[in-house]
Amino acid sequence: MGVLDGKVVLVTGGANGIGRECALLAAREGAKVIVNDLGAGVTGKDDDSPETAEGVARQIRASGGEAVSNRDSVASFTAVERMVRQALDEFGRIDAVINPAGILRDGMFHKMREADWDAVVEVHLRGAFNVSRALVELFREQGSGSFVHFTSTSGLIGNLGQANYAAAKMGVVGLSRILAMEGAAKGVRSNVIAPFAWTRMIATIPVTDEASAQRVERMRTGMRAEQVAQLAIALAADAASDVSGQIFAVRGNEVILFNQPRPIASVARGDGWTPETLLGDALNALKPKFTDLGASATVFPYDPV
Repeated sequence: MGVLDGKVVLVTGGANGIGRECALLAAREGAKVIVNDLGAGVTGKDDDSPETAEGVARQIRASGGEAVSNRDSVASFTAVERMVRQALDEFGRIDAVINPAGILRDGMFHKMREADWDAVVEVHLRGAFNVSRALVELFREQGSGSFVHFTSTSGLIGNLGQANYAAAKMGVVGLSRILAMEGAAKGVRSNVIAPFAWTRMIATIPVTDEASAQRVERMRTGMRAEQVAQLAIALAADAASDVSGQIFAVRGNEVILFNQPRPIASVARGDGWTPETLLGDALNALKPKFTDLGASATVFPYDPV
């Protein structure tokens, strides 16, 4: 018996990395799987993938599971509608979508091309909208459904050279929160995971100094895609029916719950503020509570568990 027995799960980006591990684990836990992957490289342009969606589906079938493949793009709403139709035609229903599909087009913001901004936002944020909008009414009608979206510490904490990726991934956090709130009365859940894992996308991060080299090596050896998949599958299961609207991270064998923006300090002045009093009093009073500009390595300076 698996935690997804009898369920049907759509996994985007399922040919490589986290998506592949999610698809394989979902099948081992009893789900019928639609493995989606466009078959492109990490920039979304070339076709350097060593695996394909059909290759993963074939592996699942060879192990006694049920799976079909799909090569449409999450960036197209019409294409996502085809994925949903394929799942319904093949398996009669969909119970969860696990959505790690993504690309990177890194660059410092003052040098970022408009095309690189658009491409990343289109896949990550528009893609999250597409899979959510194509399924949310179905989930509401059947009284159950789980969205497992993916965010990044590049957005939650920050990372140099990834303004497009960070903006898109924080948009996914906001989308997931509203999906959870609006779906609560209908049994529709949504959560996000910020993964620490060695994948093709992580492998493209430039190593510019010894500190970044050590960080990348920690990710390669201690933070693996299959560790992230464990939480994604758990969140898709009925046993997690009371878990929604949350932000998690997986770092090696750690599962981390992130807080969400809430007021942490305030100042008030009975006669109102002026620019001068704000500069002289308010901002100085609030400074001890400011969040620093450190990247994720300053928040997680220790080796993965």
